[in-house]
Amino acid sequence: MKKALDYILSSIYLLYFGLMLLFFHVYQVVAYNVFGKKAHKRSVDHFNFMLTYGWYLTGAGIHFNNRTQLPDNRPLIFTPNHQSTFDIPGLIWFLRKYHPLFVSKIELARGIPGISYNLRKSGAALIDRKDGKQAIVEIARLGKFIQENNFSAVIFPEGTRTASAAMKPFAAGGLAALLKKAPNALVVPVVIRGTGRFNPKGLFPLTSFSRLSWTVLPGIEPAGKKPEEIAQMAQAAIQAVLDEEFRK
Repeated sequence: MKKALDYILSSIYLLYFGLMLLFFHVYQVVAYNVFGKKAHKRSVDHFNFMLTYGWYLTGAGIHFNNRTQLPDNRPLIFTPNHQSTFDIPGLIWFLRKYHPLFVSKIELARGIPGISYNLRKSGAALIDRKDGKQAIVEIARLGKFIQENNFSAVIFPEGTRTASAAMKPFAAGGLAALLKKAPNALVVPVVIRGTGRFNPKGLFPLTSFSRLSWTVLPGIEPAGKKPEEIAQMAQAAIQAVLDEEFRK
């Protein structure tokens, strides 16, 4: 019975998801070209609000918990664990105040209505994972941009998705490139839970009645610390929260 419900609710959500991609692609194009970058930012916020709360169609529980007071007068570097592509709409919506810009693989910048357009126009760092030099240059560009505008960057230090609570080691290279250009940025770990279980086999079927959550942890001051140390601290902070859930 539960499996059948997964298929039914997933079908409803994916129809909704497809319509949102198409509608908000047009919305973004009009917003950007007619009204400018601020309007485009609002259109992206609306898009990700609809994607995030559209998960209610699958019976999901959606929770955001901020365990700290984040500054608004300096750049931020968010370092979440990475369980699923479903991590991203929640990050964009819940952190919208901080104008989050992503480090993303360049392949995503083409072919996906709404999502690809935003990556190209928002200022995201689009990296070729086969070209280390290009990736570092692009991430450094993003670091300079958030430094000049007091925006935020989102980088997944695992480098790939890990559906379980057993994270891959956090790599420090991308973080180092961001901090080199944004030396006064606060590094902020974010714990993502449940999105890996939500889509264990891709987009279909999704697991209905999943509990999805995003938890912002206290920031890590980078001054006097090596990027490797910061990456380890961020991972340890996230792992401690994931372990809390395991013990419950």
